[in-house]
Amino acid sequence: MSLEMEQHLIEEQFEQLIGIEDKYELKLFLDDQNISDVAELINKFPEHEALIIGNMSMHRAASVFKILDIAQQKDIIKELPSSKTAELLNELSPDDRTDFLEELPKEVIRDLIKLLNPEERKITLSLLGYPEDSVGRLMTPDYVYVYAHNTMEEVFSTIRKFAKNSETVDVIYVINQKGELLDDLRIRDVILASPQTRVDDIIDDRVVALNANDDQEHANQVFKMNNRVALPVTDNHNILLGIVTIDDMLWVANEEYSEDMQKMGGAEVLDEPYLDISLVKLVRKRAGWLIALFLSEMLTASAMQHYQETGIFLHFVDLIIFIPLITSSGGNSGSQASSLIIQAMALGEVTIKEWWRVMRREILSGLSLGVILGTIGFLRVIAWQFLHIYDYGPHWLSMASIIFFALIGIIMWGSLIGSMLPILLKKLKQDPATSSAPFVATLVDVTGIVIYCTVATIILNMFT
Repeated sequence: MSLEMEQHLIEEQFEQLIGIEDKYELKLFLDDQNISDVAELINKFPEHEALIIGNMSMHRAASVFKILDIAQQKDIIKELPSSKTAELLNELSPDDRTDFLEELPKEVIRDLIKLLNPEERKITLSLLGYPEDSVGRLMTPDYVYVYAHNTMEEVFSTIRKFAKNSETVDVIYVINQKGELLDDLRIRDVILASPQTRVDDIIDDRVVALNANDDQEHANQVFKMNNRVALPVTDNHNILLGIVTIDDMLWVANEEYSEDMQKMGGAEVLDEPYLDISLVKLVRKRAGWLIALFLSEMLTASAMQHYQETGIFLHFVDLIIFIPLITSSGGNSGSQASSLIIQAMALGEVTIKEWWRVMRREILSGLSLGVILGTIGFLRVIAWQFLHIYDYGPHWLSMASIIFFALIGIIMWGSLIGSMLPILLKKLKQDPATSSAPFVATLVDVTGIVIYCTVATIILNMFT
């Protein structure tokens, strides 16, 4: 049976149970489904999302809740009775609960925290005390730790006693009496060691740890570089505070990707799904960038007015024809370079220290691309002149030369600006994605007019 048919049968069964209003059978049915299938039911029947969560065993309900969109999570919390909300929030792992709460207004957070039991409330308040987008917001205090003097037999005893409530048992952490992190152990090493082997006999002191104040994007890079399913989180004194798991990093990577795509498109980050955000808020998110870009583009008009006063456009009207071609080519090259560098920086392929190598490569590649496009533009003018498609007058060769050299200069400049802006923003502790394609294109448009008209002035003065 295909997945589509199986999902369709699940939906039909759900509708039947809703129709007969048998909550006991509904609970049995929902608890028997895969977590992903229940999430699909919520997507299919959003009017019953609170009913679905409220009629599942709370452990499974929490597993479904944490993979839903934030808008769905908010709706469910609004519709659930206070008692069910309390059960659900207490059942969520601390990192998932913190991830949800930080998306809510402060007054709502305050009311929801009151529903937590004392222990969970203390953990949540601790996690919320870390800076937004820091590793501290992601970590969970549910992990298994042992001491260096423990034997493997004692380690197994600890695992049996505490692993049930831990986030993962793939990695066991070794601390000293002060709570300082010494090392970590793979569960494979524990299983293969003899029962009387001591922990300090098999540790290698090569632990990789995150600081609670590290940026989540930095943590994502550390996970990629070290191929880990979980990493310990320490404070500035190397005290073990918690762990971050790979599933948290996958959510971070997805959020970072979404944010970067929106910023690169020239818009503020949407904090809700596109179809759920209000029209007024959507316009507000987009208007800021559009106004800024529009005001920047007005500098293009100012530049053209300046050169119009010199008489260059009056005497050589054909120069105006090629302005869109010239400026768009520079904007395109800048957008290309910007996108490539932002992606390379996100993947850890390029760092701030390598700016000189990036500049050198972009100057050379910009020159090569400029020569290619400039040659095409040069031949286009000549072809149109000789085929009598358009008459550029007695200065047709000067016109072709202007196009050739202007394209070289503008494409080189566009590539240079597009590649250096993300690195500069990173140096200033800003998000490189804000050097979006529209921003780079607008900047190159303005400077492109100056380059184009300067080249035209020089060449026309030489040959006229």
